[in-house]
Amino acid sequence: MYSSNLKGFILAVVSSAFIGSSFIFKKKGLIRASVNGPAASVGGYGYLKEPLWWIGMVTMVIGELANFVAYVYAPAVLVTPLGALSIIVSAVLAHFLLKEKLQKMGMLGCLLCIVGSTVIVLHSPEEQSLSSVQEIWELAVQPAFLLYTASVVAVMLVLMLYCAPRYGQTNILIYIGICSIIGSLTVMSVKAIGIAIKLTLEGTNQLKYFQTWIFGMVAVTCIITQLNYLNMALDTFNTAIVSPIYYAMFTSFTIFASAIMFKDYSGQSVSSIASELCGFITVLSGTAILHSTREPDPPLITDLYTPLSPKVSWYIQSNGEWKQKDEDGSTPNFLTVLRQDYFK
Repeated sequence: MYSSNLKGFILAVVSSAFIGSSFIFKKKGLIRASVNGPAASVGGYGYLKEPLWWIGMVTMVIGELANFVAYVYAPAVLVTPLGALSIIVSAVLAHFLLKEKLQKMGMLGCLLCIVGSTVIVLHSPEEQSLSSVQEIWELAVQPAFLLYTASVVAVMLVLMLYCAPRYGQTNILIYIGICSIIGSLTVMSVKAIGIAIKLTLEGTNQLKYFQTWIFGMVAVTCIITQLNYLNMALDTFNTAIVSPIYYAMFTSFTIFASAIMFKDYSGQSVSSIASELCGFITVLSGTAILHSTREPDPPLITDLYTPLSPKVSWYIQSNGEWKQKDEDGSTPNFLTVLRQDYFK
């Protein structure tokens, strides 16, 4: 394996370990906070006083920084799919620390993610050696990538201005599509910024070039938009459905954008490209299986009187008299006419 790719691989694995464990720390903090006050799901902020929640935040920041640096040393087609390893870390830690049972199919999903990631690493392309941000700019303004960028902007406008207001609440692909498509541009911009910072620290100042600041503005704009629509997707749909779909779409568009801009697959054999695609499909399958075995969180009860009020059914006898009965009672000779929850 190339030394540069090895550094990127190690950083990506470290990033996944920190990000995966951060979910567990934050969940433990949220559980403790809900015992002493209102939960975060109903507007409580007691978790801000919990050290475990802050440990989770710090580990997530460290993980994201490691992921940021990983893009500097390795191509996006190697780093991005390895994000699935964070799912394995969180699932395994949740099994031992949160007592969230990892089913046998979930173990199979973890195994598939590991096997697929190994295949991707073994057949990943070599990272290009870039000496200035101007070289990255030349790659960004080549006709093929400009066409991709224009297509992304056009599709984004249609999804945001037409589809989201009409179908966003019912079609899961709208919100996830927006944050996945724009996420590919986020990764390209972040990679450019990371390389510029690396070169600057090595003594070649890249901050004097206007291209560096353009990449920075694009990255900030894309990140804000991406997080906004990802939060909308998580708030509207089940997390167990959002996560695998988002991972699949985001990774696919990122690999496609990186292949166009940085020509990652240039010089690779057909067998290597096919092996990497098979590895990605294997990781995707493992992610879907792992999420499908997750137990959904219990629904939040917003009606405070529901747990206290009995379920009552009204019955009419053959002689015309009305009677009512508890839900647990049994009166086979009665005919049900109305239930209390009919009016809810």
